[in-house]
Amino acid sequence: MDAIDTAMVVRVLEPIWTDKTETAKRLRGRIEMILDWATVSKYRSGDNPARWKGHLDYLLADPGKLARVKNHPALPWQQAPAFMVQLKQRAGLSARALEIAICTAARSGEVRGARWAEIDLGAALWTVPAERMKAEREHRVPLPEQVLRLLRELKVTGDLVFPGQKQQELSDMSLTTVLRRMGRSDITVHGFRSTFRDWCAEYASNAFSREVCEHALAHKLPDKVEAAYRRSDLLDKRRMLMDEWVKFLFKDSGEP
Repeated sequence: MDAIDTAMVVRVLEPIWTDKTETAKRLRGRIEMILDWATVSKYRSGDNPARWKGHLDYLLADPGKLARVKNHPALPWQQAPAFMVQLKQRAGLSARALEIAICTAARSGEVRGARWAEIDLGAALWTVPAERMKAEREHRVPLPEQVLRLLRELKVTGDLVFPGQKQQELSDMSLTTVLRRMGRSDITVHGFRSTFRDWCAEYASNAFSREVCEHALAHKLPDKVEAAYRRSDLLDKRRMLMDEWVKFLFKDSGEP
């Protein structure tokens, strides 16, 4: 630990600093945190080589001035039903995790880290605790019948809904690998959230408001005043929205 210096930190960060800026920023912060722990634990001494202000800010471009990262490549919403037919034909837990991520419009990490204790099959509800949410706020996810059926069919034991090796969470790459094996390296797992949002805007906007769609994605409302007055998470309306979304997804699969 005491051999880690500024040059090593820069060598790790520089290749991804401009094209994967958010990831690089998080990585720098984690390196700094680990090295701080190492200093407190007497494994190293001196200044932290991963610190930003007055140090790396002289060596790396200001992240705020870099070009905004492009959106995750997404599947056009019109192609989603045909894609789901193909996904249904893929075997394995990773394929089922991807299927549920698409059906619930949840983030990959939320699905991969899902616990059975969070899921109430009787109430058709998945409650993701605040510590597992990006917004650090509990998020209730209504589960359509097709998702409930899929969950009941999983032959899984243990705490995790989608356990990987040694009962640990599936890796982020496990879902991406499903896409690649389907020949779809042109889209991303996270991009399906954009697919859902585009469907909302083009297909469901007459029946559901923007707020309902944003709550379904667990987005913070941009206007602080609007957020302060909107205490409800609009669960009943979101349940209807997600039922319509899943009905659309499986319209070509022959599922009831």
